[in-house]
Formats: sequence, structure tokens, C-alpha cells
Amino acid sequence: MNIDQCPVRETANVIGGKWKPLILYYLKSGAQRYGELRRNLPDASKKVLTDQLRELERDGIISRGQRTGKALSVEYSLTKYGKTLSPILILMAAWGEKHKAMRTRVSTGN
Repeated sequence: MNIDQCPVRETANVIGGKWKPLILYYLKSGAQRYGELRRNLPDASKKVLTDQLRELERDGIISRGQRTGKALSVEYSLTKYGKTLSPILILMAAWGEKHKAMRTRVSTGN
């Protein structure tokens, strides 16, 4: 199979990178305002976070909406299509927990 035809590569192109999986993981539990995402991802620069959000929106994974109230605010949420990534995110989180535990056992010699 040619690497350009690899379905894993296609998935990685859409959700890969340092911040996209984390953005999606936080949005999995519901819509978040931009400021909430910034607090959850303090190491992501504003520019990078904004770029990543725009790419996810362009790919139809998240939607950007405006919430009215005391002040107008922008919030992001998974689209119906984006919600199809939830099983992948759940598996990634479970694997991460197991991997963290394995690394702890290796480093402590247990």
C-alpha cells in the first residue's frame, strides 16, 4: 500500500500533532469557550491554539459558535462528525493511563 493511501495517515493528518488530540479530548465532554481551552492547554501558544482550532473547523471536526450573554463569547464544540472520534479518544486515554503505569513500574523496578 502506498503511504498516501494509508487510512492511518489520513487520520493522523486530521487529528495529529501536539495539541489537536488534547483539544478534541477536552471538547468530547462538551462545548468550551476559547479561554477554557487556553486554561486546559496552558503550554499552547495563542497562535498555535487558534491555528489548530481553525484546522479542525476546516476539516469539519469542530464547530465555532458564538454564545450570547453578558458578553459575546466564542465557544467550540465537536460536530456530529467530530463525535465519531470519541471512541478513538477514549482508547487513546486508556492506553495513555496503561502506558503511564507501565513507565512507573519500570522506573521503580516493580
